[in-house]
Amino acid sequence: MKYDVISADCHIDLIWLPPNLFTESASAALKDRMPYVTDGPRGKEWVTKSGASFGLMNGMGSAGRLYEPGKIHRSDRMASEGIYDDGKKGIRRMTDPELRLKDQDRDGIQAEVLYGILGATSRINDDEAAGEMLRIYNEWLADFCNTHPDRFAGLACIPNHDIDAAVGEIERVARRGGVRGLEISRRGDMTPLWDPWWNPMWDAVAASGLPVHFHTIGSGVRRDFTKLAPKVALAARAAGITSFQMYMSEVLLSVIFSGVLEHHPGIKLVIGEAGTGWIPYILQRMDAEWEDQFRELDLKMPPSEYWRRQCYATYQSDPIGVKLLDELGEDNIMWGSDFPHPDGVWPDSQEYIQRELGHLPAATRKKIVCDNAAKLYRFVN
Repeated sequence: MKYDVISADCHIDLIWLPPNLFTESASAALKDRMPYVTDGPRGKEWVTKSGASFGLMNGMGSAGRLYEPGKIHRSDRMASEGIYDDGKKGIRRMTDPELRLKDQDRDGIQAEVLYGILGATSRINDDEAAGEMLRIYNEWLADFCNTHPDRFAGLACIPNHDIDAAVGEIERVARRGGVRGLEISRRGDMTPLWDPWWNPMWDAVAASGLPVHFHTIGSGVRRDFTKLAPKVALAARAAGITSFQMYMSEVLLSVIFSGVLEHHPGIKLVIGEAGTGWIPYILQRMDAEWEDQFRELDLKMPPSEYWRRQCYATYQSDPIGVKLLDELGEDNIMWGSDFPHPDGVWPDSQEYIQRELGHLPAATRKKIVCDNAAKLYRFVN
C-alpha cells in the first residue's frame, strides 16, 4: 500500500454500530443493561432500559443528533454526499468496511486511526455495564480492523472507573491483537491523571507497547441550556464548542508533571482532536514554572522535552499551529479529518491540506499528513 495521506483522527460512534451488537454479545447477567435500538418519537434511537439515551441510530456526530439542514455548514456538506440519507435507510456507511473505504477513497485518505464510542460510558450511568460495553466494542473493533489492516488502525477503549478493569482490558486487548492503540475513555468526574491511582494502568500501557490516547470532550461538564433564552443558550454553546480543545492542556500537564513519561520513557501519548496552536504556550509555561518553583518534581529534564520525546497532538484545521511548527516540532503533529463528525473536514480534506500546508517543504508536509502516523501506527509502505 502506498500512503500519501493518513488521517490520525477518525471515529466509530456507537450510534452507527450494529443495532443488536451489545445485547447479543453481553454476558447473561448484563444483557438487560446494554444499549439497544428502539422506536422513539424522532425515529429509531439507541437507549438502555434504565433510561440512558445515546441518540438517533445512524445520526449526526458522536451524540446521534438529528441532522437539520442549514444549522451546521460542515454537516450540510456531508449531507450532500448522502451520509445521513443512507443512515435513515439503514445503510451503515461508517461501520460497513467496504462502504467506509469508498468514503475515504473519495477524500484521498489511504488509512485512518479510529477513535471509539465517545461519551457512551458517561451516558450509560452504570460502571459495570460500561465495562462490558467497552469489551464488546473492542472485540467488534478488532474484527472490523482485521478486514483491512492496511487501512484501519483501531484504538481499544479502556474503562476509567475501575483501575483493575482498566488494567485487565489493556492486557486482554494486547494479547488479542487487532488494535493499534489504547484510548482512555474520558469523562468529567474521572480521577485526575496526576493521581497515583492511575499508576497500575500506566505500567500496563508501557508493557503493552501500544500508544495511549485521550480525545477531547471539552470540560466534561454537561449543562442544561433548555431553560435559557435562545441567544443566551447560543452564546453558551458557542463558548463551549469554541473552547473544547483547550481542556486537553490538563491531560498534557498532568501526565508530564506527575512523572509518567519520566518513569515510562517508552510510552507514546496522543491527545486527539486537540488542535495545536495553544501547545507552544503551555510548553513554555510548564518549563518556566518547573524552573521557577517545581524543580523537586520527579523530572530529569524540562517538561517540554517530554513533549518532544513522547507526545503527539492531532488536528484537522489549525493555521495558527502551522505557523508555530518550529516550536511544536514537525515530528509531534498529525493531521486528521475527524470523519464522520460534523466539525471535521471530510470530504474536502485535500483542499484543507493544500491551503494550510501547501507552502511547507514537501518532507515536512508529508510527516504531518502521513509519515508520523505511519510510524506510530505501523502502516508500512
